Formats: sequence, structure tokens, C-alpha cells
Amino acid sequence: MEHIPAAAWLTEAANAAAQQEQQGAGNLLRTVLVVSIVGSVLLAWFLLRGYRRDGGGGDGGSGDND
Repeated sequence: MEHIPAAAWLTEAANAAAQQEQQGAGNLLRTVLVVSIVGSVLLAWFLLRGYRRDGGGGDGGSGDND
């Protein structure tokens, strides 16, 4: 019955490899999530800064220059 320990070792090695592949997918998902959040923040900042400069004379665009 020498083959049982070798089979157990092979099964354990296959399980460890499968767990490492699943962990890699988690790292990829985490990276994609962080990049998309940072990109969304930068896009919002870029779009909203244009609304701040609407030619209001430096007072925020209220138009009350009495």
C-alpha cells in the first residue's frame, strides 16, 4: 500500500494549487475594483471642476456683484 501516501500527497498538492489560483483571482478582482474606484473619482473631479468655472467673476457664479 505504498501508493496511498503518494496519492494523498498528490491530492494535497492539487488542492494547494487550486487554492492559490482562487487567491489570484481575488487579487485580480481587488485590483480591478481599486482602479475603477480611483478612475471614477478622477472622472468626477474632472467633470465637476468645469462646472465650478462658469464665468461668475470669481465669486462662485452667484451673479450678485453689487
